[in-house]
Amino acid sequence: MKSILEQLSSMTVVVADTGDLDAIKKFLPRDATTNPSLILAAAKNPAYIQFIDQALENAIKIIPIGSSKDLIVREAIDQVSVLFGREILGIISGRVSTEVDARLSFDIEATVNKAKKLINLYENYGINKQRILIKIASTWEGIKAAEILEKEGIRCNLTLLFNFCQAVACADASVTLISPFVGRILDWHKSKTGKQHFIPHEDPGVISVTKIFNYFKEKGYTTEVMGASFRNINEIKELAGCDLLTIAPKFLEELDSEYAELPRKLDQDNLISNSPDYKFDERDFRVNMLEDNMASEKLSEGITGFSKAIEELELLLLNRLSEINSENLIAL
Repeated sequence: MKSILEQLSSMTVVVADTGDLDAIKKFLPRDATTNPSLILAAAKNPAYIQFIDQALENAIKIIPIGSSKDLIVREAIDQVSVLFGREILGIISGRVSTEVDARLSFDIEATVNKAKKLINLYENYGINKQRILIKIASTWEGIKAAEILEKEGIRCNLTLLFNFCQAVACADASVTLISPFVGRILDWHKSKTGKQHFIPHEDPGVISVTKIFNYFKEKGYTTEVMGASFRNINEIKELAGCDLLTIAPKFLEELDSEYAELPRKLDQDNLISNSPDYKFDERDFRVNMLEDNMASEKLSEGITGFSKAIEELELLLLNRLSEINSENLIAL
């Protein structure tokens, strides 16, 4: 009998949710996703210090002589994200998701400009933009930025997505892919209700992704659905058949070591087509988010968390820049 992971891979694109190059080499997924927290974790690994140093060296070449260290570090943030992405693309056959600075989540123009810059950095390494998914938070501004980018041929992955309204707005903007979260929704319900155990098919995060997947397939949306943010492998099993699932290495290990029958749970060929059509303009979107305490709280929490990770990464880069300068390894 095949492992659960092998069976899952036959019906769903398995994506590695990590910046750990060794883990990606081990499981050889088609795609990989990163975010500021994952890049930060990888950057702290002494084995990857060369990416930090290369990012700083690249930044110093770009930023005018005499500029502040803060300017160099801000440039190095983009450089290090792309350097990790480039290394990942050397391992996998598909796409890597690289995230726009979460602090730009409510600024359409800044998000568009940052996305174009990241794509340009990848293209400077000879990497086709079709292999890149630009990750953007699913705020109204983020969705509108993604709509602009998609029209220019830049593919987007809308993240920090917690409800149906966000998903439909993304699909109507013709984004390439959405990443509806599972585990963080479960976290919220555990915290608010006190209930600590959910039967897999009653897991609120699983229910959310299932609803989105079924609606997208029923209505013929081409936007791909990639379940994300898992707390246990039962959530993953319950979404077998989803377009993609992005999974942390520890769960990939568990799935690869378990042998049992894995039934398909999501199937676009067996849908009941009777859902009403939903449309959300800006007012509808904002009202819906205000009324959905879980989605609004988790979106805010996610943006704050990713922003803090970027700030910590900036500090790491700044400290390393000072070390390099004192060692005279790079001339400022």
